[in-house]
Amino acid sequence: MKIVGKIGPASVSLAESDPAIAAVPDYWSEACKHLMKKDRVMKRLIPRFGDVALRSRGDAFVTLARSIVGQQISVKAAQSVWQRFEVLPKVMTPGNVLKLKVDDMRAAGLSVRKVEYLVDLALHFDAGSVHVKDWQAMADEAIIDELVAIRGIGRWTAEMFLIFHLMRPNVLPLDDVGLINGISKNYFSGEAVSRSDAREVAGAWTPFCTVATWYIWRSLDPLPVEY
Repeated sequence: MKIVGKIGPASVSLAESDPAIAAVPDYWSEACKHLMKKDRVMKRLIPRFGDVALRSRGDAFVTLARSIVGQQISVKAAQSVWQRFEVLPKVMTPGNVLKLKVDDMRAAGLSVRKVEYLVDLALHFDAGSVHVKDWQAMADEAIIDELVAIRGIGRWTAEMFLIFHLMRPNVLPLDDVGLINGISKNYFSGEAVSRSDAREVAGAWTPFCTVATWYIWRSLDPLPVEY
């Protein structure tokens, strides 16, 4: 996944070791059955990863902040930077992030641009200019429109939020390099694929594109990553 995107047998996932992470989505079992019936690759992939599944940390601000930290770098690098960044405030809240010194954030491995993005995100949350309480009832595209108005949040980051925080079932992040590479590897024997090719493959995944995408990520990196 390029983070723009990657994600991801581990017997104990991050989700299982962290009680703050919510339960598996209630549609997961149904989605797996649907995908295994409709798609030959999913029929092979899904049984490989047992009970490991998508989880949510349940905190909108943290999910978006982690997504910003992870932009354009590998999963491993993103995790390393996040671990250094998350210990700077006593609790990872918008107000506490706004109190941090820029030099300390830079020392954690954040670029100047990402520091600016995280501060802008914290300002939006602190001022109440994002409609967090309304998101559960809003359509995917409406949430994306609201999020991309924040500096540093493009469509990919907004789609990661839909997947990892709201756990929407039918998100297809075509800007995600990991998804495109995974489709190339699993469906086209490694040949380059276009967004159109990927969209055609995903036709069999609807209405559970999120779940299929998650398993494509797993095929590239078996260890699940949580935002």
